[in-house]
Amino acid sequence: MNFYDFSAVKMNGETVSMSDYKGKVVIVVNTASKCGFTPQFEGLEKLYETYKDQGLEILGFPCNQFANQDAGENTEINEFCQLNYGVTFTMFQKIKVNGKEAHPLYQFLKKEAKGALSGTIKWNFTKFLIDQDGQVIERFAPKTEPEEMEEEIKKLL
Repeated sequence: MNFYDFSAVKMNGETVSMSDYKGKVVIVVNTASKCGFTPQFEGLEKLYETYKDQGLEILGFPCNQFANQDAGENTEINEFCQLNYGVTFTMFQKIKVNGKEAHPLYQFLKKEAKGALSGTIKWNFTKFLIDQDGQVIERFAPKTEPEEMEEEIKKLL
């Protein structure tokens, strides 16, 4: 199995295969609207704007599993991201990233790139960097600011 074997549902209800991102460098991030790391939306959007024409995609997955920090409906979450941070990268419908109901994509990502202490996601804004061949290259902690990932992204592009 690799990244391209999975699919997810975008905010507009459209199911998207991750194989649509073949040949691209992808960042997958679990997000939240009311988190101390929420301002990272700005840095993620800046990375996207800077490198999208060179093949970078950012895929945001809202998650409400950490301190109830994204309790809103998908439409509210989408509006929040666009209005407050000008997010233009792809946002998907809310998912679970841990536990028995974790989205299959996140089950895969956690297996491919375990965290410092375990295979679970510890908090919002955990970021996974995936290369053009669908291989998980690196996992970044929530506290890692998007701009700190830039050198790794440039190496892959």
